[in-house]
Amino acid sequence: MAGHSSASAAKVGDNRFLRLVATVSTVAGWISAGMIVAAVAITCQMIFIRFVLNGSTIWQTEAVIYLVIGATLVGLPYVQRLRGHVNVDLVPLSLARPVRKILAIFTLSLSCAIVAVMLWYGYDYWHFAWSRGWTSDTVWAVPLWIPYLALPIGFGLFLLQLVADLVAVILDIDAPFGLEDS
Repeated sequence: MAGHSSASAAKVGDNRFLRLVATVSTVAGWISAGMIVAAVAITCQMIFIRFVLNGSTIWQTEAVIYLVIGATLVGLPYVQRLRGHVNVDLVPLSLARPVRKILAIFTLSLSCAIVAVMLWYGYDYWHFAWSRGWTSDTVWAVPLWIPYLALPIGFGLFLLQLVADLVAVILDIDAPFGLEDS
C-alpha cells in the first residue's frame, strides 16, 4: 500500500529547548550532506587518478567509507526531525488521540532507552580506540578514533532529537507520531 504519510516535520512552537534542538539537528543534517558531497568528490578524484592517470590510490577508498558511515550517523537527528525514518502508522491512525499519545510516549521512551544504550557503547568503543591509539590496517593508517567519533556524536544528537520529540508530545506542542486528527 503506497501512499504519502500525513506526518510533517517536528513542530517546536515557542519552546526554546525544542528550537535549539531543531537547529542542532538541522546543522547536523547540513554537516551530513557535506560529508556525502566530500565522499562523492573524493570518489571522482579516485576514478580520475586510477583510470585517467593510471596511478594508484592510497587513502581514497577508506576516506569515502568513513565519510559515508559518518554521514549516516550524524544525519540521524535531522532525518528524525523531518520524520524521515521508516514509520508504520497503521496502528496509530486507528487509535483515538489520547491512546495515540500514550503509545507515542511509550515508543519514544523506548527509542530513547535503546539509543542511549547505543550511545553508551559507541562512546565506549570510541574511547577504547582513542586511549589505545588504534589505527587502521591500511597504508594510510588513519587513527580510528577519528571515524569512530561519529558513533557517540551521531547517537548523542539522535538521542537529543528523540528527547525533544518526547517533550513536544508530552507538552502537546506536536501531535503524537506527527499525525493530526482528521
